Amino acid sequence: MIFFGEQDIIAKVSVKASCDGENMDNNYYMGLALAEAQKAFDLGEVPIGAVLVIDDQVIASGHNMRENWHDSTAHAEVIVIREACQKLSRWRLTGATLYVTIEPCPMCAGALVMSRVDKLVYGSPDYKAGAVESLFNIVQHSALNHQLEVTAGVRAEECSHIMKEFFRMRRK
Repeated sequence: MIFFGEQDIIAKVSVKASCDGENMDNNYYMGLALAEAQKAFDLGEVPIGAVLVIDDQVIASGHNMRENWHDSTAHAEVIVIREACQKLSRWRLTGATLYVTIEPCPMCAGALVMSRVDKLVYGSPDYKAGAVESLFNIVQHSALNHQLEVTAGVRAEECSHIMKEFFRMRRK
């Protein structure tokens, strides 16, 4: 079910066009996020994976763990932000790019803003809960003290496919 037309989505988010080198990096790191999503899938979790990168180095990676941890906040993005903050001994993740397979929800979008991540790269939109383009645009809201640069649609078909396959299997 699609709640918004393509023109509505384009109007809601300012997406940066990427150069060739950046596209290669985005594809590579999204591949790592997809590998994390597969781990979630294999555990019976909603298959969302994330990777946080600073200066071409993976600082943290993770996937959804809500079901296994019995924790409603155990989304891939939050897990990765927490891990990165611990590894770097700081809460400000300036200079960081977060790659995630699906458009972040309101909680995760807020966490990205509050942790000062510079860039967000995601695969597929989330028409039911997306807080970057589909329902809201938290990460670029002018009332907040930090806005992220956003690149959407990286390996979108693969990111969407793993979600569709997961829910198809769950409904059997």
